[in-house]
Amino acid sequence: MELIPVIDLMQGLVVHAKGGQRDQYQPLKSPLSLDASPERVIEGLLTLAPFKTVYIADLDALMGHQPQWRRLNQLTDAFPEILFWLDVAGLDVPRRGVMGPLRVVGSESLALCFEERLLPWPQESILSLDFMGAHFKGPPGLLVSDRCWPCRVILMNLARVGRGDGPHLAQLECFRADFPGHDYFVAGGVRHEADLLDLKVAGAKGVLLASALHDARIDPLSLSRIMTA
Repeated sequence: MELIPVIDLMQGLVVHAKGGQRDQYQPLKSPLSLDASPERVIEGLLTLAPFKTVYIADLDALMGHQPQWRRLNQLTDAFPEILFWLDVAGLDVPRRGVMGPLRVVGSESLALCFEERLLPWPQESILSLDFMGAHFKGPPGLLVSDRCWPCRVILMNLARVGRGDGPHLAQLECFRADFPGHDYFVAGGVRHEADLLDLKVAGAKGVLLASALHDARIDPLSLSRIMTA
């Protein structure tokens, strides 16, 4: 199972995401980094484990402002060994080199008439199905059929992000039963190694992590056990 650190980027700094209330996010304070610059935060995360992929949410873009292209390009240049998954609230993310970045298309950013625009969906993209608790943030038709979906699908529960409520295992199990044939990555609520083990048993292809890494609730030994098992 792949473990993917998450960077929430706002006005050039990494912020602490909690409960999906983006207007209340504050710059990240983490023992892994001396400041909230994304370079220092990524360097700190890499001291925990040799992560191959990092997910970056451009919160400026997700809140309706201009994407932070300059900052994002600086990061991809600074860490050429990392495959970045970028969510910039749009459908077109420039590809820079063989390793990426790859685009994440969040359902909350899609128009209601998305179907015809996105067929066929590029298989190198990643679909994020965004939920706020039980409420789906996106076109309802996206949950009726998976014909538009790429292979990789993120189950993103914004209400659980940064809150330590535990991952939504039942949701993962339902999606794997109703829409098999996709690789599912779970985001939101992971607290400790036991949650990671539960998600692995439930069939998650990967897990997106942030708070539990910075709070040391998941330590390097736990990461090594999960990543090498």
